Amino acid sequence: MKHRIVVLGAGYAGAFAAGNLARRLSPADIEITVVNAVPDFVERMRLHQLAIGQDLAFRKLADVFEGTGVRLRLARVTGVDPERRTVAVTGEDGELAYDTLLYALGSSVAHHGVPGVAEYAFDVTGRSSALRLRERLAGLGEGGTVLVVGEGLTGIETATEFAESRHDLSVALAARGELGAWLSPRARRHLRQAFDRLRITVHEHTGIEAVEPTRAIAADGTSIPADVTVWSAGFAVHPLAAASGLEVAETGQIVVDRTMRSVSHPDVYVAGDCAYAIGENGRPLPMSCASAGFTNMQATAAIIARLTGSGVPTTGLKYYGNHISLGRRDAIFQMVDGDVRSKSWYLGGRTAARLKSGVLKGAGWGIAHPTFGMPKRKRRLATAPDRAGARAAA
Repeated sequence: MKHRIVVLGAGYAGAFAAGNLARRLSPADIEITVVNAVPDFVERMRLHQLAIGQDLAFRKLADVFEGTGVRLRLARVTGVDPERRTVAVTGEDGELAYDTLLYALGSSVAHHGVPGVAEYAFDVTGRSSALRLRERLAGLGEGGTVLVVGEGLTGIETATEFAESRHDLSVALAARGELGAWLSPRARRHLRQAFDRLRITVHEHTGIEAVEPTRAIAADGTSIPADVTVWSAGFAVHPLAAASGLEVAETGQIVVDRTMRSVSHPDVYVAGDCAYAIGENGRPLPMSCASAGFTNMQATAAIIARLTGSGVPTTGLKYYGNHISLGRRDAIFQMVDGDVRSKSWYLGGRTAARLKSGVLKGAGWGIAHPTFGMPKRKRRLATAPDRAGARAAA
């Protein structure tokens, strides 16, 4: 029987991983099934553009995986049983068996228990939520107020994109601390100049304690008008992993070793936001697209090595910089050191914007061409004793 690899999720981590596995392993030995809830590949890093009304083309996953041998199952994952090595999914025949599981279900917006967020706030963490926000923004007339909550990369990119695209709106951002506090002094000045140019109001040192239909309430009781509140104050993973019996951290992320393998269940690997992985600086990797890239490369390399009986390589888990879009014509690329502290050097303006655009296009192209650079001879699986020896050596 063929070795069954099931990949849960077809975001940046899952889609890349499935393509990489198909590219490097022989179809005579394996079958790869990708489970995803929607039929398209969603470029999450561009959902703030979708929300403000820009037209984005979504690639069909069926087209992406055509000719690769990867099977696509459109369904939602409702449970994982790592003891029986099965996955429960919606639809007929709602159970999939696996020999190796790659868990890459991503994350959603974190409400942090703030009253009113679930009922009244919008977010850009998924296509459906971005489209809901798009419809609401389209109905706002001149002078409408938009408050973006959160000073991280998502919050900054969302606020600047909205302000640049809709000059008729009054856009504000609420930051718990100082805007761009982690940036170098020059990059911080660049960021503030961009906010001034786009006429974005910044409420620094302002934690939001409640969201209502037409305003947000700060911790000090201040009322901030907001016809639309966009919540971008962090990410959270689905409790499904914790419910399955996999060992998880306090965040609900699955605890993995250096090769992205679950520390409690060796047949399960994790990539993307669901992985509680320790970076080279000794701290957990943040939930981000960059982390999805690191963990996806490490997980697929480990799966391939162990199945083919070879030594398990380690890929880098080190950040080199933060890339922040400030609308379509401006951006910041901030270099960081090994402890993710900003270096003095940064790149800004149109050059940085073109670089960010190239990164996004490159990621999209890589998803659309999963078998690019396919080796002439794919690797065959080792015999069972060889695989056992490789696992012991690893």
